[in-house]
Amino acid sequence: MKGLIFTWLLTGLGISASFINPYNGFLVYVALAILRPDSLWSSHITGGRFSFFVASAMLLNWFIRCCGNWNLGPSRRITMLFVGYWLWSVFLSFRADSPQHAWYYVEQQAKILLPFLVGITTVRTAADLRNLAWVIVVCQGYVAFELNSYYFSGFNYLWEIGFAGLDNNSMAIGLVTTLGVAFFLFFYETSYLRRFIITACAAFIGHAILFSFSRGAMLATVVFFGVSFFIIRKTTLHYSVYVIGILMAVILAGPQVRDRFFESFSQKDGVREASAQSRLDLWRDCATLLARDPIMGCGPDHWPLHAHEFGWPAGKEAHSLWVQTAVELGIPGILMYMGFFVTAIWQSWLLLQRTKDDPDTWFADSARMTIASLVGYMVAAQFVSLEALEIPYYVVLIGAGSITIQYRIANESASARATMPHHLTTPDVESAEDMNDPASFTAEPQNSMDSEFGEEFYVTSANASTHSADWRDTIGIGSPRTDLSDRPLVLN
Repeated sequence: MKGLIFTWLLTGLGISASFINPYNGFLVYVALAILRPDSLWSSHITGGRFSFFVASAMLLNWFIRCCGNWNLGPSRRITMLFVGYWLWSVFLSFRADSPQHAWYYVEQQAKILLPFLVGITTVRTAADLRNLAWVIVVCQGYVAFELNSYYFSGFNYLWEIGFAGLDNNSMAIGLVTTLGVAFFLFFYETSYLRRFIITACAAFIGHAILFSFSRGAMLATVVFFGVSFFIIRKTTLHYSVYVIGILMAVILAGPQVRDRFFESFSQKDGVREASAQSRLDLWRDCATLLARDPIMGCGPDHWPLHAHEFGWPAGKEAHSLWVQTAVELGIPGILMYMGFFVTAIWQSWLLLQRTKDDPDTWFADSARMTIASLVGYMVAAQFVSLEALEIPYYVVLIGAGSITIQYRIANESASARATMPHHLTTPDVESAEDMNDPASFTAEPQNSMDSEFGEEFYVTSANASTHSADWRDTIGIGSPRTDLSDRPLVLN
């Protein structure tokens, strides 16, 4: 009953807050998309359309506000790749062999694309993105807490059933993606209470990854830690937390988890483990089908309809997001789709290089969490088909939003300098070495000052010594010194 009350309150908050700012509704939409109340509290909630109500209010107010601010800067490339990928799937759906499957694919992607567009065009400050990171970590942390509760009660719900229609592999990959956000959000926050909450969420998430027995998620976690080592700030605190995290993962991973993970790399008599070999066979057959029409592919969500042609059960997925997207949407589709994530990683790397020495570490830390999370996700997605998993897209939004805000701040600063009076601007210095070169400074007379004083008082550092006598002569001429020694002293 508490879950039902909370869900209705959250839905009401999302609807009402959307009228103040569509971004507020977007945050609630993300919370509902992660929590999945109808799965989390299935005994009290069935068939509720809570996300639909919030999304409707959010989109209505977004359209009323002329669809937000599209001055996205470098993030425009990221956004357009996502839009292009979706439009390409729409185009392919018109010529699909099974329109029902194709348009269902388009609909599922539209449920991710539209909120993404609302978020990227209505985010205004770094605090907005920080709120998004908190929503992702806390909501996913709570779901992981519930999964841990089942596990410690003796039933591994995640392994046996999954969560919200996702199997153990797909759900675990969402957990891995969130782990990167929690890791770097911990370093950004300075409050002990907030760090404690993040640590608790990360502990529940990390343990859930282990008892999911998802080898793809475990490998993604290893990759995440490896990438984090190279981009983390080089301080004692950061390395201490990093080492503690690795030690906890090793300690919590029992023999069953370790055996499950190393099965992926084992061979017996030159033959790979059955599950690993079946994936390689699936990918080979997908490549064969792609070769028939490498531009158009076989159609959105159509590989399961062709799987039986290669001896697989009807409806068999390709067990690889990238391979299945390629065979279904063709080369243009996979280039735009994979380019969406790769460009987000690259632009975040550039943002990190620009801002790593800034006093406010948000932009650098948001870039780090985007890079680490998405690299881990892209590795894990090679082993499972999960194009409808929403968390990676919201992580992209954290990075793209930070890039956009930093771009706008830089432009505002440049505009302010351009409109500043000339005598308040800094000298034109090409490089740090030029600071020691007197010839690098320019001397421009001020018209306003000249008209007021009738003299040009500005000299360069290069000829300051030669002008010093002229300066004194000018003062002497304009204001002749009066010798008071020949005047009598007057006493009042």
